[in-house]
Amino acid sequence: MNILFQIDGGLGKNIMATAITKVIRKQYKDAHIVVVTGYPDVFLNNPDINECFQVDQMRGAYLKYIKDQDCKIFIQDPYHHTSFITEKEHLLSTWCTLYNLQYNNEQPELYITQPEIEYYKPFYEVEKPIMVLQSNGGPQEQGFKYAWTRDIPESIVNKVIQHYKEDYTIVHIKREDQNKYPDTLHALDGFRSIAILLQLSKKRLLIDSFSQHLAAAMGVKSTVCWSTTNPKVFGYELHDNVLANPFTKPPQLQNSIYQPFHLSQDISSIPYNSTSEVFDINKIIESIDKQ
Repeated sequence: MNILFQIDGGLGKNIMATAITKVIRKQYKDAHIVVVTGYPDVFLNNPDINECFQVDQMRGAYLKYIKDQDCKIFIQDPYHHTSFITEKEHLLSTWCTLYNLQYNNEQPELYITQPEIEYYKPFYEVEKPIMVLQSNGGPQEQGFKYAWTRDIPESIVNKVIQHYKEDYTIVHIKREDQNKYPDTLHALDGFRSIAILLQLSKKRLLIDSFSQHLAAAMGVKSTVCWSTTNPKVFGYELHDNVLANPFTKPPQLQNSIYQPFHLSQDISSIPYNSTSEVFDINKIIESIDKQ
């Protein structure tokens, strides 16, 4: 049997999808599993799949995998399912439901090779223990640097840096177009090198972006801050999940369609009187200290 599993979406969703390939392999032990993705590097060395292609490489797939053959096509997007929209369960459970798969708490996993570790590790040889920070996410073309619906406010990030800078080398996961903070180093580009960075680090403060999925895939407990997304849907029991404080202003929901907020919303719609109200800095530091 051929199984074509297509993942539409960003890096974090693709890292999550490595848990789904585990479930597929368990249920269809002898299947020829083909992953179709925009992030084939996520599936490098993955023992649960047979082939991996980008969407634009799939010309001829019908004749090769489908015509006159026993096959299954797993292409439905769990983001369109009622259980996801209403936040009834974890996304991985919803994903499996779509494909009639039995979910048994399988977790994401990334397969890093020893040569990769040997290559990237020297870049992170610093005098003090490493603390990893990801404070901002979102696509490069979103048009603003701070999305209150996901990011950690600058004032809170600065307090965290001031608290830990003497004892830790703080390595910031960021793009060139995102905020640069004093007393931090810029993480190497490339998520596979960042996976190794997470393993080398002693402490981690992350948001609901690819890094928290990556930390889960590497088995590295982290503090994860949640603004409007829900750890019940996207999170992991491994992590310590710090929720945002209750809104101090009524949220603007008049234009919302299926969900109350977009993952990237600018400061004009923030339902707080000040960005300093979004998170309790003491809860964040207490969580980080427990790592």
